[in-house]
Amino acid sequence: MSPRKLVNGLRFDNLRGDVYGGLTAAVVALPLALAFGVSSGAGPIAGVYGAICVGFFAALFGGTPAQVSGPTGPMTVVMAAIFTQYTSLYPGDPAHGAALAFTVVMMGGVMQLAFGLLRFGRFIELVPLPVVSGFMSGIGMIIILLEMPALLGHASPSSPISSAMAVPQAWRDLNPSALGLSLLSLLIVYFMPKAWGRVVPSPLVALVVGTLVAVMFIAPGSVPVLGDIPSGLPSLQLPAIEPALLVDMLVSALTLAALGSIDSLLTSLVADNVTRTYHDSDRELVGQGIGNAVAGLLGGLPGAGATMRTVINVKAGGRTPISGALHALVLLAIVLGAGVLASQIPHAVLAAILIKVGTDIIDWDFLRAARRTPGTDVFIMLVVFLLTVFVDLIKAVAVGMAIAGMIFMKRMSDLQLRSIDVYRDADESTPLQGEERRILRDSDGQILLIHFGSPMSFGAAKGMARQLSLFGDYRALVLDLSDMPEIDFTATRSLLDVVCNAAHAGRSVVLCGVRPSVAQAIDRHGIREQVLASPGGSIEANRIHALQHVEKQLSQSD
Repeated sequence: MSPRKLVNGLRFDNLRGDVYGGLTAAVVALPLALAFGVSSGAGPIAGVYGAICVGFFAALFGGTPAQVSGPTGPMTVVMAAIFTQYTSLYPGDPAHGAALAFTVVMMGGVMQLAFGLLRFGRFIELVPLPVVSGFMSGIGMIIILLEMPALLGHASPSSPISSAMAVPQAWRDLNPSALGLSLLSLLIVYFMPKAWGRVVPSPLVALVVGTLVAVMFIAPGSVPVLGDIPSGLPSLQLPAIEPALLVDMLVSALTLAALGSIDSLLTSLVADNVTRTYHDSDRELVGQGIGNAVAGLLGGLPGAGATMRTVINVKAGGRTPISGALHALVLLAIVLGAGVLASQIPHAVLAAILIKVGTDIIDWDFLRAARRTPGTDVFIMLVVFLLTVFVDLIKAVAVGMAIAGMIFMKRMSDLQLRSIDVYRDADESTPLQGEERRILRDSDGQILLIHFGSPMSFGAAKGMARQLSLFGDYRALVLDLSDMPEIDFTATRSLLDVVCNAAHAGRSVVLCGVRPSVAQAIDRHGIREQVLASPGGSIEANRIHALQHVEKQLSQSD
């Protein structure tokens, strides 16, 4: 397996693959863009121009070479709410409400641009593999479920569950011609020899062959086709702002910007997995921001990196920004007059192509390795997968990240707890030498030495406090912080509780080996004062000095 590499910028060493990828992605993107436009309330042409603007500028300025961008399901849902919100405020002047809605799109694009310039994109690298795997597999399953009725010659409902439930009725009302085209196209995309695929991608072959068969051998009107494609140049949507609505517009724009950024960067991770390259997250946000700002200016829907279209592009051979930009230019050509050529494409053929895309997106490698994968990772993957299919894409990722974060914190807390060593005597297993060993041995259990071998987080701090509660018959507490480079707020508060409890019990408390970064935290929270307020309390440079100080204090008190 070849190693991954960082690939950015325009390159012309994969021109044939980029042309195939761009053409195939454009044909697949067209019906989606039309549908998204209708669903948003802004009209089908708004969906197409959103695909053109976001697709072209995100490819040109973005940081994921093979990514194809345009209106997506999550973005369209939010845009539909925004469009309805602002047009409903002006029932007598819907054009003004639409101008406000498209201004929100522009503002969201500017915010995304700012996210990229502020380097917020790097945080997508914190998404763990099980979350990405569950998201990918969930997207694949959604595509498959959505296209099942179309394979049988019927329209697909908008949700995957509704689509799956519609399959029995679609089977009872089976369209034999559509099923035949579907089976023919499935045979081509799944079983066409790989050697042929190096010359022409199987989705493009299925598209051409299936359409020709429909035109030449099937009676017109027997199978659903794309039909008339809207045409015409967009009208310029100048920014419109109502001072009384400014806060609401900013909130709406932030919602679009955040959702579009997450949607795009998750798709960038999918593209990384498929192409075995690394994207530039910050640059991708810049490209998406420019694309969405232009889309709003031209009355187009907002968009993001589109997983399905990206994978279609890659599978057809696309590898560089040329493919994404070409996909947008092909859509523009269709809108400006070539729509008659695409109008005869049967939905059944597109459904077969998308079924293949769906099965390719599913992370089979993760599923095959599930038996050798830790159970927590499999659990995270399944949760994200189920939430992606049955609930919502963004919520699925958020829940997956929350679960992964909790599990990670638990693991780190356990590791940190294991790095905390508690010594009361100096037997053969105690890693102390010379004078340190002698002092601890001679104290006869009156000294409790705690060594922290790593940074301490709040989870470990709680565990440490529980451990110390088991020891109650010592006279001096020595806290060795020499190997603790950092400490967070909650851990600092727990350490303060430990020191205060020991001081209130009349025990000596000595800190040693405090690093500058940790010293700032203990000074800020009053730990130093509490240590010095304890009987014989002190802060020493190292462990041997701390033990010598405690030994002296114990001998004086005896």
